[in-house]
Amino acid sequence: MAKVRMIRCAICSKRNKACRSLEGEGPDFCPTINKRSFIGDILKEYDKKEIYHFARMASIQEAECYINRDVKPYVLYPVKTRVQEIIEFSRKMDYSRLGIAFCAGLHPEAKALNDILESKGFQVASVVCKAGCTPKERIGIKEDEKVRVGEFESMCSPIVQAEILN
Repeated sequence: MAKVRMIRCAICSKRNKACRSLEGEGPDFCPTINKRSFIGDILKEYDKKEIYHFARMASIQEAECYINRDVKPYVLYPVKTRVQEIIEFSRKMDYSRLGIAFCAGLHPEAKALNDILESKGFQVASVVCKAGCTPKERIGIKEDEKVRVGEFESMCSPIVQAEILN
């Protein structure tokens, strides 16, 4: 049986990473190195006008969140919060409606984000991970595998979140 290499970018310890530099290196599980053909096929999606535009605006937005980009050697120095970045990007894309898919444990933070986005003129839809109140038994969870043994628990369902927001 062939050994399957699990992709584990979160534990990559390479200083000069293959995903960030053409001369970069990667560990044996590096998708940039090991999945070049697969990635090449996926990149064809960027040829679609709307996806190209989205990716281009996202890259421009990323750069605008840092200062002194022309100074060498460059020291990464962010000057905008992620929320500010989202607002600016949404305006670049002419979005007036935004969606927030959030974890039930982050309800206060989702409410704060909702309030900020609304104060900036956006219509905001939001959906919690537990939407649908689907019992954990639906995915084979047993009583002893629940957070609250012996009680009803609804499962997190990012699929439901995405479809509701769509």
